[in-house]
Amino acid sequence: MLGLAKKKKPIVLGLDISSSSAKLLELSHSGGRYCVEAYAVASLPPNAVIEKNVTDPEGVADALRQVIYQSKTKQKNAAVAVAGSAVITKVITMDADLNDDAMEAQIMAEADQYIPYPLDEVAIDFEVQGISETDPSACNVLLAACRKENVDLRVDALELAELEAKVVDVEAYDMERAFDQIAESIGCDQGETVAIVDIGATMTTLSVLTDGRTVYTREQLFGGKQLTEEIQRRYGMSEEEAGLAKKEGSLPDDYEQEVLAPFEDAVLQQVSRSLQFFFSSSQFDAVDHIVLAGGVAAMQGLAALVEEKLATPASVANPFIDMSISSKVDAEALSNDAPSLMIACGLAMRSFD
Repeated sequence: MLGLAKKKKPIVLGLDISSSSAKLLELSHSGGRYCVEAYAVASLPPNAVIEKNVTDPEGVADALRQVIYQSKTKQKNAAVAVAGSAVITKVITMDADLNDDAMEAQIMAEADQYIPYPLDEVAIDFEVQGISETDPSACNVLLAACRKENVDLRVDALELAELEAKVVDVEAYDMERAFDQIAESIGCDQGETVAIVDIGATMTTLSVLTDGRTVYTREQLFGGKQLTEEIQRRYGMSEEEAGLAKKEGSLPDDYEQEVLAPFEDAVLQQVSRSLQFFFSSSQFDAVDHIVLAGGVAAMQGLAALVEEKLATPASVANPFIDMSISSKVDAEALSNDAPSLMIACGLAMRSFD
């Protein structure tokens, strides 16, 4: 099962396995407030994950062992996510009187109507979303299906790291869950349309939310690795040296004008193009707010640049803005990594659904 249904779960570690790193987050919840109990980030071996598909479970497991060691967590239950592009979703209408078991039986009997793959090759789950607006005797049910291979490779990597996969979720819904944590802090009202642009190392994902619900997602091949590769090319550095110099700010004087500024222009182009794809395929022609997530979002001044060029309020995602932080956690490091931890946060919040 993909784990969409909101059943009571044990405490789970949020584990975001992206194209370049494994991110771990552990939350607790008391008195209506979350607390960050543990977190860590570790790089993945080259090509262990390609375009959000796990290709080297043992390499991913090595990174997972590293984040477990670094974070000092004692938890062994985990939640991971598959990319939205790997999942087929469809809202179907069912009799509101059916219980979960009856719904599951009916969905499995009729699934071949909705899913273009052999049923023995897919993992299926569903979530009741409420009574139908057009028929009070029926309810809307979100059906999600994903090739088992995408789920199994992530579960295999967790098992190799001596973890147990309690939930396999969908990245878009984790982003949606984490957005709930930041909506108020960035001044987003209920009912507004928000574009979350998650710019990772190699992939950029646009998620558009209306009334707090995801209405659109799209992935594009673009990310911070392009900046690292340009630094390598221009200054004759290795990938590791380029990454370190970028982080420490120890690059030559011409870096900002010759390398960083063109990359910022490319980011602006990517955000604008992603939004245009959304507008052209929906009834929307504007968004009320742009939220920048992912490692690239932490670049100084990027949100202000996006806001100025696209004439739309823009903010950098920080899901921990209203959370307390354990004394065991490096608060400064957490703050720096916050934009890239939205999916890990949404996964860790599954403990308290």
